Amino acid sequence: MPLNDEQPTSTSSGEDQGSYAESSSSERCDSMTSTSDLDCSRESFTSDCSSKHCTPSSSPPKTLTLDEVMESARDLSNLSFAHEIIMNHSFHLEPESLPEDSLWKVIRDNVHKAFWDILESELSDDPPEYGQAIRLLEEIREILLSCLNPGANRMRTQIMEVLDMDLIRQQADNDAVDIQGIASYIITTMGKMCAPVRDEEIKKLRETQDNTVTLFREIFRVLDFMKADMVNFTIDNLRPVLQKQSVEYERAKFQSILEKTPSALDHTTSWIKSVLEEQLSSTIPTQQTNSQGKGQLVVPGPFQVLNTAFLRILTWDYNRSPLPETWMTDELRLREIQWKLQQVQVVNEVLLIVYSTIGGPIQGLPTLSDCLKQMTSVLLDGIHSPDFKLEEALEDVSAQICCELNKSLTERNYLALTPELQATLTGQICSITHKDNPIRTLVEDRVQQYFMALICDPKPQAKLEQIPAGLTIIKPELVSMGAKFISLVNHNKTVYGPFYADIIRKLIFSTSPPAANPSQDTAQDSVSN
Repeated sequence: MPLNDEQPTSTSSGEDQGSYAESSSSERCDSMTSTSDLDCSRESFTSDCSSKHCTPSSSPPKTLTLDEVMESARDLSNLSFAHEIIMNHSFHLEPESLPEDSLWKVIRDNVHKAFWDILESELSDDPPEYGQAIRLLEEIREILLSCLNPGANRMRTQIMEVLDMDLIRQQADNDAVDIQGIASYIITTMGKMCAPVRDEEIKKLRETQDNTVTLFREIFRVLDFMKADMVNFTIDNLRPVLQKQSVEYERAKFQSILEKTPSALDHTTSWIKSVLEEQLSSTIPTQQTNSQGKGQLVVPGPFQVLNTAFLRILTWDYNRSPLPETWMTDELRLREIQWKLQQVQVVNEVLLIVYSTIGGPIQGLPTLSDCLKQMTSVLLDGIHSPDFKLEEALEDVSAQICCELNKSLTERNYLALTPELQATLTGQICSITHKDNPIRTLVEDRVQQYFMALICDPKPQAKLEQIPAGLTIIKPELVSMGAKFISLVNHNKTVYGPFYADIIRKLIFSTSPPAANPSQDTAQDSVSN
């Protein structure tokens, strides 16, 4: 936290250590996808010889001690915290606030009240007791010192001199402690150190006429805000450094977790393995002849497997299996994208049914379209909730849509919807709860095509606006979600690419050896498809 009268010390970062950290996300994606599956098999999937930073190491299973488990937990916590700083530019911390009716708040408030009651009782004695007050001043001194910049040596020395606890204890023994003077110094020092947003709080402290105990209680309240400000200031300064070295840092942290917990890639391996097995079972066997004249089965290329695996993350069923370990730090972001996508897909399905059923009288009316879209979105809010009753919500949607359509039609001198047509429209809208509904299948397939195109393209930003036919109603939402999802995918691919390469190489070679000399076109097709 910079002082109001001192300049903050500059923070410089070291040079990026890896080629991944030196390139943009689009360049990284380009380098990943421009290489054919054949090249990847030759360079990454048939060799165990690579640098320390590019190939994850594994360890044989072993019994973990409690210390090792705790250290792995700390590594995971640090990794999650750093990843949040990197990915969320608005990330910041707030002072802890407990719910009003929580047991913890009741306990904390009672403990605090007991502390302040003891302090007030001691200071009211004749002569006053200063045991509790000295402990209070020691804590205040440590908080003030912790909020200083590393270069603020002059103020650090001044705080140590004024809040010299040995001297204050001697003064207490002689009943000569100037509590009001010390409080005034603390408030002045806080005013020099705090962020401008706290100036009003400092002004109130200076003007307070309350007793000493109440004054110190308010001092502690403002110090809590200052501590949070200091942490957020540190986060803001740390973010550029982490962003430059994020790939190497996150990869090294995960490697450390893997070395302590060899099972840390089990769910990731299962995720990739299920995709590979599905592709092997659904692919028509294609035989190629090698130099010895023997036919070999062409297995899916590594990029094809990985891209399909990334697409599966978009619709991950969290109730059936845990998220892969390499995606844990992005779970909340993934869930938010998935929830929003689920909602807008149903909105799109509803409006497709409405426009195909009613036809011409409501075509070319953007105001009506926006109204129907907004109305449907509101009624489908919370669709991801386990207790959300979709069929009941769709009945409400149908009723509101019919009402709005009748209003629009009569205003433009068209006949209102007949009861039979309204019943038909309601039945078609409610039928999208069935998984085999053709409108639902069409929308879900085209949404999948859109996201797969983004994942496979080396420059996905150019593809964001290219929405498949039938999805134009939800284009703004798809573009927004596509940008967020592809950003997560590219970062994840860059950080954990060596781990994925190692897993896919082992799975492919354990399943079936790669085809001998597949054509370059075939390899490229496996990536783009």
